[in-house]
Amino acid sequence: MTLNAALYNFCLRIADNNMILGQRLAEWCSKGPILEEDIALTNLSLDLFGEAESFYEYAAALDNHTKTADDIAFLRNERQYFNFLIVEQPNGDFAFTMMKQLLYACYARLLYSRLSDSKDERISGLSAKAVKEMRYHFRHSAEWIIRLGQGTELSKHKVQFALDELWRFTDDMFEMNETDEVLIEAGMSFNIKELYAEWREQVGDIFSQASLEIPEYHFDIKGGINGIHTEHLGHILCEMQYLQRAHPGATW
Repeated sequence: MTLNAALYNFCLRIADNNMILGQRLAEWCSKGPILEEDIALTNLSLDLFGEAESFYEYAAALDNHTKTADDIAFLRNERQYFNFLIVEQPNGDFAFTMMKQLLYACYARLLYSRLSDSKDERISGLSAKAVKEMRYHFRHSAEWIIRLGQGTELSKHKVQFALDELWRFTDDMFEMNETDEVLIEAGMSFNIKELYAEWREQVGDIFSQASLEIPEYHFDIKGGINGIHTEHLGHILCEMQYLQRAHPGATW
């Protein structure tokens, strides 16, 4: 794999995570538990869409602009997406969404912090901007997880259920492939597995404050960065890509 191809795939991975999670959060628009949180969820999704667009645009530049950022986002099938499995999972209830947000935002904050030192100036610049947004995403979701865990018996049950269901997808975030090997050698990325201990410590601290228990089972589901997904991604893409596929070349 060439350096350019590895960098292109890496940009897609980051952009796809933001795009799909942003799409999921956008599904909450007008359905939030309270007005303030409805607006907050919408703003979180807009942050993610903005990050996705920036990395898709860089991917388009790496491909000599043979495709636009919109083409890359809306004209690929599910096997050509490289997002983590956790971000494509259905929203479920509010506790489920906040748990998913916490697990991913903690990871993304650590990832962007390290990528801010990348030898690739565009990667480092985009990451330095994104890490500020992810700090807020992490803090927002952490506060809700603690509140729900310390709340009623029902709220604690729901947030514990969310952790039990989503934990199986967390190892997928730390998987690596040839793309990572090429970029590490070039000094543009790092060993993603190095993030795991710090990530586990930080989410573990939140769970401790919320009186939640991390599942003990070892049934992990992986494959996202290699284009292997759950059945949910195809349904998301059907809705997300409808306009572009029904009206090829449509512009605003």
